[in-house]
Amino acid sequence: MESKSTVIWQGSIKEGEGKITTESGTLNNSKLSYGTRFEHTPGTNPEELIAAAHAGCFSMALTDQLSEAGLTPETIETTASLTLNTESNEFEITKAHLNVTAKIPGASLQAFEKAANTAKENCPVSKVLNADITMDARLES
Repeated sequence: MESKSTVIWQGSIKEGEGKITTESGTLNNSKLSYGTRFEHTPGTNPEELIAAAHAGCFSMALTDQLSEAGLTPETIETTASLTLNTESNEFEITKAHLNVTAKIPGASLQAFEKAANTAKENCPVSKVLNADITMDARLES
């Protein structure tokens, strides 16, 4: 399986901008620029896209782990955040944090925590990140 995205960039790093398009069409010429990455101007940035991928990948991996335990979630809400170290000229993503809240009928806290930790360690996006990955996981009744 292969997934693709394309960026067309024009201009310098600070004055230029790019347009990002995904194969699925979810993103279609979405704005990407120095401002969208470092100055909170409207548009997207690589870290936001990685965080979205991480939240989606983790949620699906958690659902799979729960299914293997005979459990079906009513809801799973995952927010992923990334920390980009910009203190040197060698920028790097140093941390990723997953904030998860799930409602799973019939699940014990122990079963939920086991499934969440396994999903955190084994979802493909977690595996590709060279960062410290932490998680807060809450089971709602």
